[in-house]
Amino acid sequence: MEVTVLTENVAGDKFLAEHGLSYLIEHDGKNILFDTGHSSVFLANSIAMGIDLQNIVDVVVLSHGHWDHGDGLQHISNKTLITHPNSFIKRFRKGSKQNIGLALSKSEIETKFKLIETESAYYISDKIIFAGSIPRINDFESKKTLFVDENGNDDFVPDDSALILIENNELIIISGCAHSGICNITQYAKKISGIEKVKVVMGGFHLKNKEEQTLKTIEYFNHSEIKNIIPSHCTELPALCMFSEHFTINQLKTGQVLTF
Repeated sequence: MEVTVLTENVAGDKFLAEHGLSYLIEHDGKNILFDTGHSSVFLANSIAMGIDLQNIVDVVVLSHGHWDHGDGLQHISNKTLITHPNSFIKRFRKGSKQNIGLALSKSEIETKFKLIETESAYYISDKIIFAGSIPRINDFESKKTLFVDENGNDDFVPDDSALILIENNELIIISGCAHSGICNITQYAKKISGIEKVKVVMGGFHLKNKEEQTLKTIEYFNHSEIKNIIPSHCTELPALCMFSEHFTINQLKTGQVLTF
């Protein structure tokens, strides 16, 4: 199984970077484009790597409806797109009138893609699962938010989801931003797959500071004996420093290819 980093916050080699996330995932005979960042950077980097995304991608998965994960959808089309139904709402930072949701409306998306909306877990193949709605079961994640929805209510990003990949009866879990909580995501992945062993947890963890949530996340991973932790994108430096004290981590950069 391979993950190619098309968009990340940090540039690698001669590749471009932006505040966003996009991975090409090759697994179980499928090529999955997981998120698209917020511009055509994912496409430019794929071209620089000799990857013809328009021809090889089987399915596009959108982890949630934020601009830095989905506005790149303007630059690809004629694919199946899988996401949560709430991905298309307008949303804002508290105190701001600037929409941080998707640039494309749902109707515009439907003219470009075969849209599959699902709150339930969706099997792309026997070994690739879109998680759908993530139950928020622990007492330290998804308890506060800086966002409001189009109706002015607190927006806890209910559409936030992840990909669950099965390899040799182990799980590889890939998150976009983990607004629902990376531990909640991991626990749910175990539940719906029926597999307890987690090989890799990778992606945005949405952890910012040296604080209780970061510490409890580290404790959860240690307790679960998950060794391969790859925090990226919206995991900021103070949290990364805490992770580095417990795990061997490296800065994820555009252009990298990871094999699991």
